[in-house]
Amino acid sequence: MATTKISTRRREILGWGAALATGLIARPFTSLAQSSAPLHVILPLSAGSGVDIIVRSAQNALGTAFGQPVVIENRPGAGGITGTAALVRSKPDGLTVGVVSNNHCVNPSVFKNLPYDSLADITPISVIGGSPFVFVVNPKKVSVRTAKELQAYLRAKPGSLRYGSSGNGTIIQLAAEMFLQGADVKAQHIPYRGTGPMIADILSGQVEMGVAALAVVQGYLKNGMLHAIGVMGKQRVRSMPDIPTFIEQGFPTVDVAGWFAVIGPKGIPADQVQRLHDGFVKGFTDPQVKAGFDKRDDFLVLDTPAQASAFFSSEEKRYAQLVKRAGIHVN
Repeated sequence: MATTKISTRRREILGWGAALATGLIARPFTSLAQSSAPLHVILPLSAGSGVDIIVRSAQNALGTAFGQPVVIENRPGAGGITGTAALVRSKPDGLTVGVVSNNHCVNPSVFKNLPYDSLADITPISVIGGSPFVFVVNPKKVSVRTAKELQAYLRAKPGSLRYGSSGNGTIIQLAAEMFLQGADVKAQHIPYRGTGPMIADILSGQVEMGVAALAVVQGYLKNGMLHAIGVMGKQRVRSMPDIPTFIEQGFPTVDVAGWFAVIGPKGIPADQVQRLHDGFVKGFTDPQVKAGFDKRDDFLVLDTPAQASAFFSSEEKRYAQLVKRAGIHVN
């Protein structure tokens, strides 16, 4: 496998540290032992979410890489807790993994009584990559075009607009709150059980705005059904360069992107951890899968299990500060 390089742009978006800034040295990929038993991949996220789209785009390539069927199961609910709880209870035999997002590192600061320890009860395998977030509005309901215009609208009519999220205390809510807090404005929060239902209600006008991964709403932005107020990371996206960042628009604290990572239950033997890591790297570096990433402006990271572990710890600390400032608590 070729050396994996992390661009400065991607590194800045995710706020990685020096450990990842040096890049990753990948070792040659060795063939994986074939198995008739399927690899079960739990997604603690709804169908149609950004991570769901990405993982399913790689399903066939992953099956080829592992030499065994790959079964993907959505188990959404409670900001990813429902599916992750099922994952940590599974056997550590290398046949069940989960693909988690930012919410995995948000939840410890939002929920007082998680049914698992988000660091101690998992086996990190790899942070695979990520997606830019965009803040969108229904243009038929909200005629504003820029972040400053939205700020002015909300100041003139405080609490008059509703924003959707994928659930109470999720990274989607936190991302929206980044703008609201930075702009010193208020809006009504409407939580949903996943990104798909949220987007459906923004499109129908039941709620006026929300945050989503670009991959989820890109088509709606192109056909005019949604309008993007801004990109929530440091850089504009290549496929839609006319969308400015919030930082460009005068909101320097709005800086967040989505990421997704493969984890397993604790106790997976080291050789199985390496097998899983190698298989996911091979699957996600398949040329067709990589082409899809480029088309959606998603990006690859493909770090090691040790780097994934360090990243989870740093993200938990970062989100703890965000949750405290936003005053978000679920229980």
